[in-house]
Amino acid sequence: MTKQLILVINCGSSSLKFSLINPLSTETILTGLAEQLFTDKATIKIKYKENVKVKNILAPYDHSLAIAILVDELKALGFNDNVAAIGHRVVHGGENYSAPTLITDEVKKIIESLSRLAPLHNPANLMGITACEKAFESLPQVAIFDTAFHQTLPSKAFIYGLPYELYEKHSIRRYGFHGTSHYFVSTEAAKLINKPIEACNFISAHLGNGCSITAIKNGKSADTSLGFTPNEGVMMGTRSGDVDSGIIFYLVNELGYPIDDVNKILNSKSGLLGVSGISNDCRTLEEAMTDEPNCRATLALTVFSYRIAKVIASYTASLSELDGIIFTGGIGENSMLVRKMVISHLQILNFHIDDERNEQARFGQSGNIAANNSRSCWVIPTNEEFVIAEQTQQLLSLNNEGE
Repeated sequence: MTKQLILVINCGSSSLKFSLINPLSTETILTGLAEQLFTDKATIKIKYKENVKVKNILAPYDHSLAIAILVDELKALGFNDNVAAIGHRVVHGGENYSAPTLITDEVKKIIESLSRLAPLHNPANLMGITACEKAFESLPQVAIFDTAFHQTLPSKAFIYGLPYELYEKHSIRRYGFHGTSHYFVSTEAAKLINKPIEACNFISAHLGNGCSITAIKNGKSADTSLGFTPNEGVMMGTRSGDVDSGIIFYLVNELGYPIDDVNKILNSKSGLLGVSGISNDCRTLEEAMTDEPNCRATLALTVFSYRIAKVIASYTASLSELDGIIFTGGIGENSMLVRKMVISHLQILNFHIDDERNEQARFGQSGNIAANNSRSCWVIPTNEEFVIAEQTQQLLSLNNEGE
């Protein structure tokens, strides 16, 4: 095997997801997850073909040790010399990056400077980059930014109703996230309807612990719900989404909350978790609804679904045509209840769900879940890892051609 494999790293604050992918053949060779990092319960799971290995990660239980175990496994399987580059998911690239970017010291400084805008993500992404630079000294490291796909937003979509100088001097604007996911599922939907992506118009709903809705016009992002930070938009797993900014001042000035505590409330204690008082996990809430139909789990999922539907409906203002809605992400791909609740609010747009099709489109299965008299409504499992591998390989090819 020639040196053509891409190792994809998706680094969280206490986790590290990875895949070894051949972007030319589209084959995913190896996958895995290191989780509960920085605790004595840290483990790494590596899946190759039908074999799954689980190993404990020793103190200090960090990303570097997880990467070291992965490197040993790649060597043992004979893949280490076939890796051409490392592709990293990086959440926030600001206005600086609209394409895959070779990571340099300057790029790392910019990623770090943007950490204040994505405090749960960019610092973790940098930890993964640093660990991989130590483990793979001779290999190019490439950043694929979640914000890149949304650099096509028109000014009417990204400018806030604030003094314009805040944008000019401090780049305060809507950036959008989950770009690799929206890009992937929209290109897959274009294939399903046999149209070039440049002629396609979709509304894509990436629903997981983090959620975003994107209007895709002629294959490009035209509006999106996540904004300056990943806390705007619809309600999420632990994030509030849109709230009246006056609530923040009320909490601080009238109720005496420290501002750091308000930040934690909005990012870590709100959303499905905050409203339900039970969990941020949609599966847990659906079970609770069955056990006690009138509990706060019902309220949380009702608010969640309504707000998603409301944003989807509003995004028709961004489009002159609409080929259909796409559901993706952990909740979007697996929760037939949430999908049904969302679509129930969109009948005015001629969306109607087919219960049998909706039930079949779960656990990695894609499909059109719309009734026969409805506009199309697809469930498409996202594959951000493949996008990262593909775009990393494309950047390497361009650099090789330029040499």
